[in-house]
Amino acid sequence: MDPEQFDDYERELELALFREYRDVVSQFRYVVETERRFYLANRVELTRRDAEHDFYFELELEDVWVWDIYRTHRFVRNVRVLTFKDVNVEELQDAELELPSELSIDK
Repeated sequence: MDPEQFDDYERELELALFREYRDVVSQFRYVVETERRFYLANRVELTRRDAEHDFYFELELEDVWVWDIYRTHRFVRNVRVLTFKDVNVEELQDAELELPSELSIDK
């Protein structure tokens, strides 16, 4: 596969992933961002854990969709994340669940 074909393939994967996100976002209550992944989840538990000279976060998610173009199965029952980095958890409101029409890729 030449580099141009690979770039086209990756663009198609990203577009398919965005379309899937758009189709499933209304089924979830939370958006969760870590340094490595983006998740949609229906239950989120975030706990700060203190270590000897530092701290980390333990994040437990249930009923999860994972933003990752290389995963064959993006729907996961449970996810557990341990991280020393920032974690962002946002609760979606009903009005936030619809993407604006200007972001539509199906015109």
